Amino acid sequence: MTLPRTPSFGLAGKRALVTGATSGIGEGCAVALAEAGAHVTLVARTAAAVETQVSRFADNGWSASALPLDISDTKTTQEAVADEGPFDILVNSAGLARHAPAVETTETDYDTVTDLNVKAAFFLTRAVARGLIAAGKPGSLINISSQMAHVGGIDRAVYCATKHALEGMTKSMAIEWGPHGIRVNTICPTFIRTPLGEQTLAIPERRAWIEEKIKLGRVGEVTDIMGATTFLASDAAALITGTSLLIDGGWTAG
Repeated sequence: MTLPRTPSFGLAGKRALVTGATSGIGEGCAVALAEAGAHVTLVARTAAAVETQVSRFADNGWSASALPLDISDTKTTQEAVADEGPFDILVNSAGLARHAPAVETTETDYDTVTDLNVKAAFFLTRAVARGLIAAGKPGSLINISSQMAHVGGIDRAVYCATKHALEGMTKSMAIEWGPHGIRVNTICPTFIRTPLGEQTLAIPERRAWIEEKIKLGRVGEVTDIMGATTFLASDAAALITGTSLLIDGGWTAG
């Protein structure tokens, strides 16, 4: 009898596009994919930051290229993806939060957050999928969502709304593009130590609330996200689509 073999977690020969790739979770995801052998196109708004990141990747022996881009400019983004693609893998880690009580949230803040977290995510994911469909290739598209896509949070009505929307978008895209072999999933982290996350963690009462909610008793690190990214991008996750991988230390379990 022939024993089964674990599908490969390797990504050699794959091309990945990672947004928000110069810091935080996006940086960690980009490193994870590069370590697994993918060529990673690094996307962020600031050209100098992206070029510096490419140099850092090269210093580590990883294959990467720069694509300075503001994905909230949907027209330019779609053109760039069409020109540079097709990409086998997408990790959309670009996101924004402007936390405030709902009764104090301004229309400007609402529009700014939803334009990036929902609209830009939709058209970026669509652009990568279009390239794959035109090329007749399968792919793995990953949107960085949040545990807040599954619960509510203090001062987070708009942020939670955008992440709940991202989950619905992901499920619908997974259904539509499944026949093309394109998988679409989300990763849903808890509070992670990043420059953005530290804004909340620096508030003692919020830090206490967070640590009480996380059943494992600690906030997350960027490294907690990296293995999940490689997994979902690889053949090891070949039958996983339209779902959420929660990395929340048990927050949403109870």
